[in-house]
Amino acid sequence: MKGQIRKALSGFYYVYSKGQTFQTRGRGNFRVRNTNPLVGDFVEFESDNLKEGVLLSVEPRKNELVRPPIANLDSAVIVMSAVEPTFSTYLLDRFLVYLEAHHITPIIYITKTDLLDEGLLNEMSEYKKDYELLGYQVILSKFHEQSSLERLLQYIGERSTVFIGQSGVGKSTLLNLLVPGLEIETGAISTALGRGKHTTRHVELIPVEGALIADTPGFSSVELKAIEESQLPLLFPDFVAHRDDCRFAGCMHLNEPNCRIKELVLSGEIKQYRYDHYLQFLEEIQKRKPMYQKNKK
Repeated sequence: MKGQIRKALSGFYYVYSKGQTFQTRGRGNFRVRNTNPLVGDFVEFESDNLKEGVLLSVEPRKNELVRPPIANLDSAVIVMSAVEPTFSTYLLDRFLVYLEAHHITPIIYITKTDLLDEGLLNEMSEYKKDYELLGYQVILSKFHEQSSLERLLQYIGERSTVFIGQSGVGKSTLLNLLVPGLEIETGAISTALGRGKHTTRHVELIPVEGALIADTPGFSSVELKAIEESQLPLLFPDFVAHRDDCRFAGCMHLNEPNCRIKELVLSGEIKQYRYDHYLQFLEEIQKRKPMYQKNKK
């Protein structure tokens, strides 16, 4: 039989297939073959009843994350806070680049806008326009605003989705509102560190109005270790739209002559902060130490 792992707990994998959930274990040779089933995996299994199934194989994944350990995601909701912690385009762009590299569609959800004064609210609205022009879906939400929650579920649709974002922005609270009865523990913001406490638990995909939502607040920061230098310009949709207008193929938009991207930054068509973040990410990747694998004996 074939199905999808919806939950992993205490060495058991709970596979959903044809309207039923089967409790299974991995085959003994999975460890030898270095096969580690993840929530979200599509698998083949055998079982005579709902409690004693065995996983036989794991189908190839379209993507996978380490934190939380989950595979085959369609989208991710980036939860940002307008204040406490302060909104950061640098952190948002870092999440966006990470998700683009994993072929996961981002949805941007900015909370606590009711705490902004008129000037800051106008500034946040401008950021919303900037990212919508890049093709991203953006929601500005007041605290516990029902209309924003409904719009978020519309954007998620029937996709497999995880929530990510800086600690303390309200990911757990948002998940609890979307999935009644979930009761994920929420963590208070640490005033000393400016971030919330981690309150994660095991991962489970829960059906919500046609979607599958991971019942974990995900992660609060991302590493760019898997992104190569030449790949980075392809992860900025505002760059990709004009890359063929650069004089040189494979232009890195640094010191090359007749670089269309730099021209558009100067004209304001590409936002300066986006280009600045690109340069910061590129420098980080260039300074990254090479990763070596040990030879197997």
